[in-house]
Amino acid sequence: MTSALRIVPAGTDDVDRIVDLVQSAYRGEASRAGWTTEADLLDGSRVDRELVHAAIGAPDTTVLLALDAGDPDVPLLGCCEVRAPGDGPAHAHFGMFAVSPQRQSRGVGSALLAAAERFASTAGAAVLDLWVIDRRHELIAWYRRRGYTPTGRHHPFPYGDERFGIPRRTDLRFAVMSKPLVPGDTRC
Repeated sequence: MTSALRIVPAGTDDVDRIVDLVQSAYRGEASRAGWTTEADLLDGSRVDRELVHAAIGAPDTTVLLALDAGDPDVPLLGCCEVRAPGDGPAHAHFGMFAVSPQRQSRGVGSALLAAAERFASTAGAAVLDLWVIDRRHELIAWYRRRGYTPTGRHHPFPYGDERFGIPRRTDLRFAVMSKPLVPGDTRC
């Protein structure tokens, strides 16, 4: 288990360290230190500065950071984005989720996901949706253990847009998973 975390909203001065964290958790050799690597599926970037800056500046989106509450000098431990419900059903979207490979399997991801669920519920969401590459069976199992279920819906991978990576396969797509949220439930 990790030491106490402090979950705070990101600011524009956090863009570079968010990009570095997300890249280290998913791509390249550094990502192999953790279990969330996509290095066998994708090369290149996972996210770029413009995408992170846009997420932080979007009025319907909050990027959350996980910091070590006891040591402000420790690098960023985790991040995620929560996009508030739109005009339709009260579905919020969870994305850009990353935990430092050196801190994975220590509770940071679970704590950050729970904070995102509370945040989405407080913003009026009844359901939190996320997209995961359907080839990521261990990650899908991790989300299932936290109450997320596959919806049967899929979205295509953005082939040709190198801001999201350079695919090493031609069969990538995103599976949509969702979890009902309980209003006011602080145990999320």
